[in-house]
Amino acid sequence: MLKCSNFDLKIEEFLLYGTSRNLSPKTLRSYEQTIKLFSHYLVKFHKVDDVEDVTKNHIRHYVKSLQERGKYTCMEEEGSNNPLTRTDRGKPISVNTINNYVRNIKVFFNWLADEDEIEKNPVEKIKLLKGSERIKNLLTDQEIKLILNSFDKTKFDSYRNYVMTLFILDTGCRISELLGIKVEDVNLINQAVVLRYTKNKKERVIFFSAKLKKELKYWVKYKDRYMANDLLFPSNRGNVMLPRIYEGVLNKIGKKFSIELFPHKLRANFAQYYMLNGGDLLTLSRILGHSNLEITKVYLQFDDESIGRQYQKFSPLNGFNL
Repeated sequence: MLKCSNFDLKIEEFLLYGTSRNLSPKTLRSYEQTIKLFSHYLVKFHKVDDVEDVTKNHIRHYVKSLQERGKYTCMEEEGSNNPLTRTDRGKPISVNTINNYVRNIKVFFNWLADEDEIEKNPVEKIKLLKGSERIKNLLTDQEIKLILNSFDKTKFDSYRNYVMTLFILDTGCRISELLGIKVEDVNLINQAVVLRYTKNKKERVIFFSAKLKKELKYWVKYKDRYMANDLLFPSNRGNVMLPRIYEGVLNKIGKKFSIELFPHKLRANFAQYYMLNGGDLLTLSRILGHSNLEITKVYLQFDDESIGRQYQKFSPLNGFNL
């Protein structure tokens, strides 16, 4: 029987802590994969298998190795991703991906420090890489109209998908949060919705516009004619709708107009338009349900056209009566 290293034991304790904090399975998988890859690197190249022996230089060497080695070259054995047969094997790892690795490693060692498991925290002076993040192009007014006009509002499922699309664009709600909303969670008078099934397991309130209020009133009456169901957006059979069904609908529409389209892109567009229309970052972060502002900032990389439009609105010289 193989003996677990100190590093392995601490990873298991950290994952147990994450489970107790109700972190999502997706988040836990991300932590586990990232930290175990780092542990594998430390053992293989530095003979380090104790968290107490990890230094900031080990982390910096690891980042350098990520920049040099390329995708899917860490492990030689075949895994679920079939790394030996991937066409992108060996291609550069993006700055975003490396920074995600570093963030997860920082979370792990900050937890160790908080738990007094290590005397010196090696991530205290570790910073994220600087580099060009992938610009997230905004959906234009015309593209949004093309998307919305693609839904046949005479059919139950298509009308439902139309209102769901409006809802995400208007509130920034996650698709997983949206599908858990019940009619009783919607307050049409105050134009607010209680989200009960959130990523961090904490209820939060979001708000919606007068335009969405009008559409929701129509939708609820329409839905009630076909089924007695307390879900705001039920499946055709009256069950909780699976996210992949809606994802498939958006993907089909996106291909039709050569637009990359998925639920999270709608959420990101809400965030970008919210800021371009004069919203503030702190409020946006709370609306989106983020734990800190750094996560929210990832959503806010604007293309040149969007920046140009915003500049024309707020140009100092345009505001002078010359």
